[in-house]
Amino acid sequence: MIDENFARLRTRRGNIQRYRHLLETSLTDFEREFVSKRLAEELSALEMLSATMPTRPF
Repeated sequence: MIDENFARLRTRRGNIQRYRHLLETSLTDFEREFVSKRLAEELSALEMLSATMPTRPF
């Protein structure tokens, strides 16, 4: 289960990186709005997933 959650985290981070890169390119207003919305959704999902991950004491 933990390995699946780490895979989900990696996927979300990859999507976030891709969307941020896309926003640095030339997009139409419609495309920019779509990508911005998807980025916000990915950030929210990453935050929720991160909150469920166990923490290790150091």
